[in-house]
Amino acid sequence: VQLQASGGGLVQPGDSLRLSCAASDFTLDSYAIGWFRQAPGKEREGISCIGSSDGKTYYADSVKGRFTVSRDNAKNTVYLQMNSLKPEDMAVYYCVADKRLRPGRESTPTGYEYWGQGTLVTVSS
Repeated sequence: VQLQASGGGLVQPGDSLRLSCAASDFTLDSYAIGWFRQAPGKEREGISCIGSSDGKTYYADSVKGRFTVSRDNAKNTVYLQMNSLKPEDMAVYYCVADKRLRPGRESTPTGYEYWGQGTLVTVSS
């Protein structure tokens, strides 16, 4: 199982960015897909998740109202649309997957079996 997050880059505060999570060797629609981020010197933070069967979404308070997670099953891709970016959103962003994510563990790193390589988001003026 290989996941790849992409779409990171350098943006200014207030800008938008869309991250993508793709897999080449399995179909994402049967997995819960989460997004985590880690800033230098900080702990890893689970910020969003989309369920497999019901498409139920989860957002951390730090991104609620600004970020939106979605699926495009035809493209086997999960997106994280990030709006109104702030300097504190700067981090390496990872997408993660699990086929049997337990309720309540959406923001828990150990809740996910598969981790992809991250993509760096820099928010700076």
